[in-house]
Amino acid sequence: MLIPHGLSIGLALIITFKRFSMNITETDNPKQLGQVAGRRAATIVNEAIKEMGHANVILATGTSQFETLNQLLSESIDWSKVTIFHLDEYIDLPESHPASFRKYLKERFLERLEEVGEVYLINGEVDPEEECRRLGALIAKHPIDVALVGIGENGHLAFNDPPADFDTEAPFLVVNLDRACRLQQLNEGWFKTLEEVPLQAISMSIRQIMKSKHIICSIPDQRKAEAVKNCVENEVSNLFPASILQQHANCELYLDKASASLLTTSRTQ
Repeated sequence: MLIPHGLSIGLALIITFKRFSMNITETDNPKQLGQVAGRRAATIVNEAIKEMGHANVILATGTSQFETLNQLLSESIDWSKVTIFHLDEYIDLPESHPASFRKYLKERFLERLEEVGEVYLINGEVDPEEECRRLGALIAKHPIDVALVGIGENGHLAFNDPPADFDTEAPFLVVNLDRACRLQQLNEGWFKTLEEVPLQAISMSIRQIMKSKHIICSIPDQRKAEAVKNCVENEVSNLFPASILQQHANCELYLDKASASLLTTSRTQ
C-alpha cells in the first residue's frame, strides 16, 4: 500500500485496473491529500539528492496544488540542490496579474524558501516560440526526477486541452485554451470575466511530462470527479489527455473522497 512514511490517513487504497495497474491513494479531504502527496514528493526529491547530489523537479500551480505545495515547504529538503521548472503560463498576461503562474510560484513557494537552486519560470510576455525554444534547451539538460501535476476539469494535463498533442517531441509548445479550460480558470476566481481569460498559453508538452522519472498527481474536489473517472477508467485517448498517465511506470494519483467518488473500477486494499 502506498502510504508515505509517518502519516496515518483515514483511507488509503491501491486501485488495480483490468488493463493495467496504477497506484492511487484516496484520502478523506484536500488537506490530507496534500500532506500525503507532499511527503511522497519530498521523499523522491531527497532520494535524488542523496544519489546524485541534486534533483530536478516540475511544479504545478492552481488551486489543486495549494495543500501539496504547503506540505512540500514544510519538509526537510536542501532546496539549494534543486532545479525547478513549472508546467505552463498564459501568453501576454502580466506577471502582476493574480492569475499569473509565475506570481503564484514566487509568492506561494519560492519566496518562502531560504535558498533555492536554479529556477526556470515560463515568461508569457516575450515571443512565445522563442520562449519555448529557450526552455526546451534548458530542460533537455535537466532530466526530471519528479513532476507534480494535476488534472483539469476537462482532463487536461498542464494546458494540453483535448484533443491533446500526444506526438510532439517539443518540450514546450504554444496551445489554444478551450472554453471548458477557460471557464475553470474563471470559476476558480482567477479572473473576473471569461473575456479576461487568455486564449493561449505556453505549456509543457505531454511527452516532456511523461519523461519524468516519477509523477505525483494531486486531484482534490468533487468538480474533478468526472475528469478523474474519464482519465483513469477509459482507454488512453487524447480526448482525455491525462489518461496518458496510465502508461507511466511511476505515476501516483492522490485523490480525496470527492474526486474519487465516481470511480467504479474494483478496489483492493
